Amino acid sequence: MAKFLNTSATNYFLEELIKTASERLTLISPFLKLNDRVKELLEDKDRLKIDVRIVYGKNELQPEEINWLRELSFVRTSFCKNLHAKCYLNEKSCIITSLNLYEFSQVNNNEMGVLLSRDDDAELYRDAYEEAQRIIRISDEVRMSLERVETSNTAAEQTSSQSIAADTDEKLSSSRVAKHLGMSTKEFLSRLTEAGYLIQADSAFSLTDKGTEIGAERRVSKRFGEYFVWPLARMVDELSE
Repeated sequence: MAKFLNTSATNYFLEELIKTASERLTLISPFLKLNDRVKELLEDKDRLKIDVRIVYGKNELQPEEINWLRELSFVRTSFCKNLHAKCYLNEKSCIITSLNLYEFSQVNNNEMGVLLSRDDDAELYRDAYEEAQRIIRISDEVRMSLERVETSNTAAEQTSSQSIAADTDEKLSSSRVAKHLGMSTKEFLSRLTEAGYLIQADSAFSLTDKGTEIGAERRVSKRFGEYFVWPLARMVDELSE
């Protein structure tokens, strides 16, 4: 049977929902600014390689959130225009609530919500799960550098475009170059730091003079924040094993 939640109960059961996820976890919230406890729980899910999907709907994503998300390999982030729903679910339970996944809301606001169990409320859980999947499908997935993911129509088309790019001076974002090289974005940034093209301080990356000399550029998007672009051909020469 569905259970009513006040503010404190919503926060408690949200943490339990994240903590007990063993297969998948979906977090849908217009505003996204995570407290330390939720970050700790999500980092643990990432270490366990649990499939985590976060959907947010406001462009005010802070740099610290961008930098933190960049480090998580198994957390996929999507932007959904006109999102107002707040729904959190794992493979066993679901919370539908007024509470944003936003530190201020969790501490200061008066919220209400409902906890659903897949075992006790199978139809309600299924309806909520299917709607959450629909929201994910209509969202724009973004990489850890918070850029939009661009997908080719076919694998052959993607391979062809990458081969052409390798022979040109085209500059691509970190995640796209990493994908071309068969690396994760985290591994790519680590390799660049080791090679002296980037420096890292307090989880933030900055270009070095060496990085600028090879043609890398820092760019800023109003929607996705700061990211870097790299000359693909040069990166293939430098980092291909």
